[in-house]
Order: sequence, then C-alpha cells, then structure tokens
Amino acid sequence: MMSLQRAMVILVAALPVVGFANAASAQTAQSKAAKPAPKAAAPAKAAPKSAAPAKPAAPAAAGNAEPSLIGQFGTWGAYTATPNGKKVCFALAKPSSSKTNPPNRPRDPSYAFISTRPAEKVSNEVSIMIGYALKPGSEGSVEVGGSRFAMYSQGDGLWIKNAAEEDRLVDALRKGADAVVKGTSAKGTETTDTFPLKGLAQALDKLAQECRR
Repeated sequence: MMSLQRAMVILVAALPVVGFANAASAQTAQSKAAKPAPKAAAPAKAAPKSAAPAKPAAPAAAGNAEPSLIGQFGTWGAYTATPNGKKVCFALAKPSSSKTNPPNRPRDPSYAFISTRPAEKVSNEVSIMIGYALKPGSEGSVEVGGSRFAMYSQGDGLWIKNAAEEDRLVDALRKGADAVVKGTSAKGTETTDTFPLKGLAQALDKLAQECRR
C-alpha cells in the first residue's frame, strides 16, 4: 500500500518532467497566469474539452525534493518542496471515507492535491490520486456545495476537464464542507471518496504566502 509520504514524493518528483503534446493550447481562460506546465503523473490540461491528453513521461527520481510540512489545518497539510531548484507548494488530504462498488475491492489510498508552482505560473491546480488505474477515457467527477465538476482520467489521477472552471472549483472547495470524488477503475470498479474540507482555506492561504517568497 502506498504511504502518505510516498504519495507526496511521487507528486513532487513528477512535476518537472511531465508534458503534453500541443502545449501552445494549454492556456486557460482564467484570470490567473496560463498553465502550460506539467502535472503529476499526467499531462497539463488543454483548455479545449475535446483535446485528448498525451501519454505522460515517466517521473524522475525525487532526489532532494522531499516535501516539508509547513502547517496542518484540519485534515489538510500544507507542504513545500524544491525539486530541481524550483519551489512547489501544495495542500494534501486523505478522504474520511472511501467506498467501492462492488464493495471491498482492494486499492491504494487516495489523496487530494492542490498545487502551486510559481516557476511555471501554475496556481491552485486540483488533482486527485485515486489509488488504482482508472478506466482509459473515463470521466470522473468532484461534487462540492451542490456543484459537479467533470474530471478527466489519466493513469491513476483525475484532473478538471474544463480548465476554465478550476477557479470556481477551488472557490467551492474553500467554502464547502465536503468534496465527493467519483471514479471508475480499469476493471470497472466504481469508487466514491469523501474529503472533508475543513482547514483547506487556511492551508491555501498559508501556501499563497509561502509561494510568494
């Protein structure tokens, strides 16, 4: 089973090396800086919904990218790391409950990440490490505060399908009580993870301060 520390190391190690074809179209419609940068275990998302993500490169060794905890806020930890000399800040949490259908199917732990990478002009990028290989081409979702956000799958991760909605998703996560994440494994197992959101706003505020330094 994957440990929390191992999940963080995998996330940080993968950030500098993963890309996708058609980087020129990766800019979002958000007011924050464009996001052509790589992401953990999957390509950066292109703004057009119909664009198929390219297969990611293998993550590099973590090296000295060991994350450091700078604050714990409810179930959310605020972490920083400096892989290849580039600062990365991220909030991380485990779900309070995880269910599978059919029930009791084995899987690794799942984690929710919200990452900021100043060197790549990426801010508050939401990703979910789901704990198993997802069904290729399947669509997952995050439900929070009465709103549903479609997520695309790549490997064992989920990222928002419409990049223009990411600010709205982060705002909903800041204000919500729980986020419910749904995905389907390569073998057809349906998974529902519930992440408590208490402390997330404080964790993101802490990271915003840290990543400006």
